[in-house]
Amino acid sequence: MSLLCEITYRCNLQCPYCYNPLSLRDYRDELSTEQWCVVLAQAAELGVVQTHFSGGEPTLRRDLPAMVAFASGAGLYTNLITQGTFLEDALLDELLAAGLDHVQISIQAPEAALADRIAGTTAHARKLEALERALRRDVAVTLNCVLHRLNHDAIGDAIALAERLGVRRLELANVQFYGWAYRNRLALMPTREQVERGEAVVTAARERLRGAMEIAYVPPDYFDDFPKPCMNGWGRQFMTVTPNGMALPCPAAAAIRTLHFENVRDRALRAIWQDSEAFCRYRGTAWMPEPCRSCDRREIDWGGCRCQAFLLTGDAGATDPVCSLSADHRLVVALREGNGQREPVARRA
Repeated sequence: MSLLCEITYRCNLQCPYCYNPLSLRDYRDELSTEQWCVVLAQAAELGVVQTHFSGGEPTLRRDLPAMVAFASGAGLYTNLITQGTFLEDALLDELLAAGLDHVQISIQAPEAALADRIAGTTAHARKLEALERALRRDVAVTLNCVLHRLNHDAIGDAIALAERLGVRRLELANVQFYGWAYRNRLALMPTREQVERGEAVVTAARERLRGAMEIAYVPPDYFDDFPKPCMNGWGRQFMTVTPNGMALPCPAAAAIRTLHFENVRDRALRAIWQDSEAFCRYRGTAWMPEPCRSCDRREIDWGGCRCQAFLLTGDAGATDPVCSLSADHRLVVALREGNGQREPVARRA
């Protein structure tokens, strides 16, 4: 259904929760404009309906408008996922003329000092300018804020900012512990009290703003009794292509070092989707161990997140340790209940 095009991992921010790979040097050989257009054409032929241009920061690719135009011409719904610091009037108008349907702009916090501290650079004012610029155009807009210990108590202020600016869709996404976020998990993990307060604030705001603003809320990892249905099941609905052409069943899958992921330079998207070992390995339910195999939730959460299972246990085929029925659930409990520890955040070089 959906293709995430991570067209570059270059970025001018230093967000400690970034899920991009730690080994960024491995992705410097980026696909060309022509190669990305081949991928987009193959995606449309495969039946993909949505394409998302992301990164890193996708607006650092000067050929982004050409990619958007090609995708739009192929009948794909186009979405730009950006932190907005380079989204000036001229570029935004060029993207809209190319057929851009939706833009998602992220902030690190609703208040400038905290937002810039999290981003590792002065960027908040430029982000708000980009957001206001997009809101004045005829394009769908989502405001995104990734939540973690440092900004979790500002959820109400983030909602107030969105309301003040006239945002119609707000996404409050608790940090997902992959990439740099996994490296920094003890510094980023909210407390249970923060999570409970935040959920109450979101529930009240949804009721108050019903019909005026959609608030999408992504629950935090490690705090539920059952895992999230990661990507609605491995290799079922979503595909990611990295800057160097690696095809993944989810954005964080490259962390699973026991799998071989094929490259769109070497094989067509359809063949990778249908036949590659990496996409087939955890698709469906036949691969599942107990207790997943006989669980009534096996086609609800699909065994949970394969990347999370690998990062926490070293086995991508294990039951997601977030699940209270997992033999490894103690690992998550220890991390969750030890979240009073504070560690300095690491940032990419």
